[in-house]
Amino acid sequence: MRRFDALTPAGVIAGIILIAAAIVWNSGTEGFSFFFHLPSLLIVLGGVIAALTVTFPITELKRIFTVTLQAFKHKPADMKEIVSLFIKLSEIARREGLLSLERELEKISDPFMKKGVYLAIDGVESDTITDILQAEIQSLEERHKRNRRMIEKAGDYAPAWGMLGTLIGLVLMLQELNDPAAIGPNMAIALLTTFYGVLLANLLFNPIASKLAQKTEREIFVKQAMIDGVIGVHHGQNPRVLEEQLSVYLSENDRLIPEMKEEKLDGQA
Repeated sequence: MRRFDALTPAGVIAGIILIAAAIVWNSGTEGFSFFFHLPSLLIVLGGVIAALTVTFPITELKRIFTVTLQAFKHKPADMKEIVSLFIKLSEIARREGLLSLERELEKISDPFMKKGVYLAIDGVESDTITDILQAEIQSLEERHKRNRRMIEKAGDYAPAWGMLGTLIGLVLMLQELNDPAAIGPNMAIALLTTFYGVLLANLLFNPIASKLAQKTEREIFVKQAMIDGVIGVHHGQNPRVLEEQLSVYLSENDRLIPEMKEEKLDGQA
């Protein structure tokens, strides 16, 4: 079950608050009006949308909002629980045979893990199981990478369109050099497009793309552990040996037995 990831919007809001605080610190609350210029914002956002439309087919662009929303969701995977489940499956398989695992399938909520166990029950060879599951991981990685590229490209395009907007503003400003009083305000407006481009790229687009990449890496890490678990069960490995093999996927704290955890905590106190 996916949960709302509060850290993503919290980071965006924190960045906005820091920028707002810097503006207020230097020019008071009236300084906010200097940093809002709708034409400059439209140049950056419109330019990014136009560039993305040229770069990607419409079938992929339709998914951009769905992909972006994934950065605001969190699907926790309890590795300790996964390892424990494989140990249990290993014990049952060694005691009653692989076919006895069929009744355990309904207790497995993860589709990837369930598919692996089902293939093992069905008598598919270990190498074939590994190939099938690895192909699924590669497909997932490529699909996520392709979706993520839209956000990454938006992060590349935003500063460039910001600079283009600044150049447009400078050209318009140079046409009014006969009015020295207008140079300062016009220059400020010209620079706002660069401000918007850099802000959107480094507070929204690039961080979201990085967040999605980290989520993909974590998902692949979990699935690799599941492959090792499925193959271990399929080979009829001793549950204790399988536990040792899968423990490499656990954090250091999760690897420690309760008594060792208490000793470690006492030593840190």
